Amino acid sequence: MNSTVSGKSGTWRNWAGNVTARPAREVTPASVEELSAAVRQAAADGLKVKAVGTGHSFTATAATDGVLIRPQLLTGIRNIDRENMTVTVEAGTPLKRLNMALAREGLSLTNMGDIMEQTVSGATSTGTHGTGRESGSIAAQIKGLELVTADGSVLVCSEKENPEVFASARVGIGALGIITAITFAVEPLFLLTAREEPMTFDKVTSTFDELWAENEHFEFYWFPHTGNTNTKRNNRSAGPEKPVSRISGWIEDEFLSNGVFQAAQLVGRTVPATIPTIAQISSKALSARTYTDIPYKVYTSPRRVRFVEMEYAVPREALVATLRELKAMVDRSDMRISFPVEVRTAPADDITLSTASGRDSAYVAVHMFRGTPYQAYFTAAERIFTAHEGRPHWGKVHTRDAEYFAGVYPRFGEFTALRDRLDPERLFQNDYLRRVLGA
Repeated sequence: MNSTVSGKSGTWRNWAGNVTARPAREVTPASVEELSAAVRQAAADGLKVKAVGTGHSFTATAATDGVLIRPQLLTGIRNIDRENMTVTVEAGTPLKRLNMALAREGLSLTNMGDIMEQTVSGATSTGTHGTGRESGSIAAQIKGLELVTADGSVLVCSEKENPEVFASARVGIGALGIITAITFAVEPLFLLTAREEPMTFDKVTSTFDELWAENEHFEFYWFPHTGNTNTKRNNRSAGPEKPVSRISGWIEDEFLSNGVFQAAQLVGRTVPATIPTIAQISSKALSARTYTDIPYKVYTSPRRVRFVEMEYAVPREALVATLRELKAMVDRSDMRISFPVEVRTAPADDITLSTASGRDSAYVAVHMFRGTPYQAYFTAAERIFTAHEGRPHWGKVHTRDAEYFAGVYPRFGEFTALRDRLDPERLFQNDYLRRVLGA
């Protein structure tokens, strides 16, 4: 999937097409030394610097009119340490390549998100996550980081080395420097059994605490305009492997989840009145199924239908109230919502600006098909999320600013103080960071 486009005009676009930028120049460094030199040169030329991954963020977190750093030559595994069970990878490595390389080595990350097109640095810097009762975001699995800071020097951090940088830089939204390598904790490759089945909205919300407690990884999708959800439970398994057959996998994952879904979205965008009917059909299209496979084949799925997304983390105990308010809002409005609402969880972590920082969290993600007006829906949803002290995903649409974040992140000041120290001249600043972190 060619997620970022750099045309002859030098225009950069994100995957969803809702963010564009025209950098003064692009640099594709082949080494950490070349990246350091590019950072120093940008500072000398009075230009801002941003690194960009595959453009899977819906916010302008990577947009710049200065120097755009493309990390596609900084890829691959640097080192596998089987004694300490860690792997060190170059920052531009796509998650897809990392997952496949680890599996070949008999290793795996503990948890991951449902898309694996992103680079490791882009995914971790914005707080990308899957769902898990005990296992957190991808950033929560980081054991060490290497980054180039504003003066061009290379800074290494971990729990023991520069721990105050480590606390913040794992989810650094590009504000502290440019990540060049990440060391992840890994474990021996294991099997997961996935159980997918439909469940009513009322049942899943009234038994949510039990469903969460009984499963290592629980998530569900609610289809607006219906009382229907699709639930997914992933739990570790002794085996044997029983992957989805190629035919049924194609029918469920490609034909229904991408092909027919894309067609339905196009119909809905053209004739919004058909959306409730389409939603009823869509919510019943995917049948119950159980399969057992290695982690990345269970956690991740192809997403070929392009959309725009807003996602907030609310305290886990506020999830059911948040969802019921969201459903009531949709039911009484004349909005037509054609994309399911995704619900996942994560345990509290100790990363300064992680959406799960210091609190057990539940994630509610709302989507709209690309090209459909989303503002009214997202504005109404955001009002509900913020009433529950929600924290928006750093890479997804939101309207919050530094004043709001200072209220919902107890350690917000710790992050901004570190930024003042590492980037006093704001070399890595852009409009998005100015809004979310303050000038």
